[in-house]
Amino acid sequence: MAAVGPKRNRILAFIFATLVVALALYFFLYFEQDLRTYLASRMGPRARAEDSLINVPKLILFSLLAFLGVRALSTIIFDFVFRLRRGYEAPTLVRNIFSLVAFTILFLLIFNRIYTEVNLGALFTTSAIFGVIIGLALQDTLGNFFSGISLHADRPFQVGDVIVVGQQKHTGVVEGITWRAIKIRTFQNHVVLVSNSNAAKEAIEVCPRDNLNARLVLFGTLYTDSPAKTIHVVREAVRDADNVSPKITPIVRIRNLGESSIDWEIKYWLEDYAKYNDTDALVRQRIWYALRRSGLTFAYPTRTVQLERKVAPKPVTADEQIADRLSAVDIFSPLSTEELQKLARATVGHVFAPGETLIRAGDEGSSMFVVHNGRVQVQVTENGRPRPVAVLSEGDFFGEMALFTGEPRTANVLAIEETEVLEIGHVAMKHLFETNPDLAESISWTIAERRASLAAGSQQLPQASIEESAGLLSSIKRFFGLR
Repeated sequence: MAAVGPKRNRILAFIFATLVVALALYFFLYFEQDLRTYLASRMGPRARAEDSLINVPKLILFSLLAFLGVRALSTIIFDFVFRLRRGYEAPTLVRNIFSLVAFTILFLLIFNRIYTEVNLGALFTTSAIFGVIIGLALQDTLGNFFSGISLHADRPFQVGDVIVVGQQKHTGVVEGITWRAIKIRTFQNHVVLVSNSNAAKEAIEVCPRDNLNARLVLFGTLYTDSPAKTIHVVREAVRDADNVSPKITPIVRIRNLGESSIDWEIKYWLEDYAKYNDTDALVRQRIWYALRRSGLTFAYPTRTVQLERKVAPKPVTADEQIADRLSAVDIFSPLSTEELQKLARATVGHVFAPGETLIRAGDEGSSMFVVHNGRVQVQVTENGRPRPVAVLSEGDFFGEMALFTGEPRTANVLAIEETEVLEIGHVAMKHLFETNPDLAESISWTIAERRASLAAGSQQLPQASIEESAGLLSSIKRFFGLR
């Protein structure tokens, strides 16, 4: 809306200028004979001076009117007809050439009509000689000019596209195409000007901004790692990364069987190719986290050296830390110290990158998670859009209903920062229930009490939670196959 005002003012100014010039020309032609009579009476036999005083203003007024007419015609052709048929704006260079050629033709016609005694043929002959001289002196400039016309006519790329030009590999975003050069903004924020004549001779790689352009990232894994598992893990880790198009599923494939690794490549498509450096870095980061979580290993050249020495026993502190973390989770409060230690040994740790999705709403699951380090955001979908509802930090947990009853996930959970979570699986809890059958009742009561307290906003247990506890106990027994 802000651009409507200036555009309207320009149109009004153009109409006003056209009316002024047209009226001035009309009155000049109307009083031309009277002016000639007056000048003849005052100047006597100097007729040539009289013609100059009449013809020069007439030429100026006709030229101004021709200039305004060319501008109006250019606007109609390029702003309306061209845009409606092609769907984009005409290049500035093409508009300028059209205006220059049209105005030159009209000016020569007007000049020939007013100065009938001037021989334009001789003028053109002299101009041709000068044109040859100027052309030889400015052949590089003219080469750039006509190459620019060719680029505008073919339109191999447009402003906003990413291009790679020539052997120098000038890579960046096109910011402008003039009669002389192509202006490229590199990804180091430098400006490179490539002359049109050089660009016309070089191979140009174009990555259109309105196209889904693909990228390849290479990595390697050990021969002991499953290829099928690697494909699934890497594809799922990359598909929801920022700037990776969801329209085409990333392709993970074996590139080569190397000496010490399975060499892989992942092919994915970008929504904005100008950000490919950042996206490549993000994809590599996602692959690292995904492989670490899944127990897959990056390959690198190794040598085995046998050394005979006594290895100092490594203190086991990780299980103790995990047991301490689980003891602070209220739904595990019924567990004894020994049971907590067993559960800690069966717990699996995962590390997620910022922005990664830990679980998705609607997914099947049979495990819960405890935030060990970092923070996560819980989101629910409303009207097709995610809405944040909670932020969980160290010691908080989520997904307990999937662990104990097998219910599908009810929310999306995303990592806000680099986050380590502890996953407690179905098998680990089943072993505890089998050794301590009364544990199921205690946990169902704790979960019901917690949910009722959150719903009521107090620590008192409503009567309705007793029925909920019984329902949870029944679901737990059914899910774990307990009697």
